[in-house]
Amino acid sequence: MDLHNTAYEVKEGVALLTVNRPDKLNALNRATLEEIGLALDEAELDGSVGALVVTGSGDKAFIAGADIGEIAELDAGAGRRFALFGQNLFRRIETFPKPVIGAINGFALGGGCELAMACHMRLASETAQFGQPEINLGIIPGYGGTQRLSRLVGRGIALEILLSGDRIPAQRAYEIGLVNAVVPKEELVTRALALGARLASKAPLAARYILEAVQAGVEMPMEEGCYLEATLFALSCASEDMKEGTKAFLEKRKPSFRGR
Repeated sequence: MDLHNTAYEVKEGVALLTVNRPDKLNALNRATLEEIGLALDEAELDGSVGALVVTGSGDKAFIAGADIGEIAELDAGAGRRFALFGQNLFRRIETFPKPVIGAINGFALGGGCELAMACHMRLASETAQFGQPEINLGIIPGYGGTQRLSRLVGRGIALEILLSGDRIPAQRAYEIGLVNAVVPKEELVTRALALGARLASKAPLAARYILEAVQAGVEMPMEEGCYLEATLFALSCASEDMKEGTKAFLEKRKPSFRGR
């Protein structure tokens, strides 16, 4: 991959994607979003990758938002295209068939908060801050923030964050369920990679079906969600991994999953 605004590497079965524009606080311009899409392609097709960690470079920001210079030039038509492009990319993260972990190392504001929320799990450093400050620019979130935030933390708290534009610290984000854990800054990426490695060691087909069942099922009535779960359970029962997993359990040994 020809990357300029991001960095991508694989460590022991876990892909690490770093948004790398520290002089711009890792703001998301169009080129950066396109590179994130390329990294998703690579991680999805690489059979050695079982999980993906997303973080930001530098000491200050995970992603401080979208590129305001680009936003300032938008009219209604361009604004709609701008929003749909980012929404489609973040939806791809949300529906990615392998676990995606956000390692939030600093400011996660605007589009950065929206990208973090699209990840399946989020670890935050003690210095991380979250927010949707778009209202201070006379606009609203465009990359799914109004939808994911209310689903993660509830309508009342989401509206407080969205309408005030205020930042919230990492501990508050943990208390409202926006992040899974708060960890020391110097341990953040190591802890995220370790979590990724643990998840990557699990049965990959089962992980894919769990992600699909949760992401799709949460939008369905209970009966439809349970029907989807039963269908995916049936598919898992037909897999080689199921045979290996149950056999290893009965033989009291560690399973060797192959994703088939």
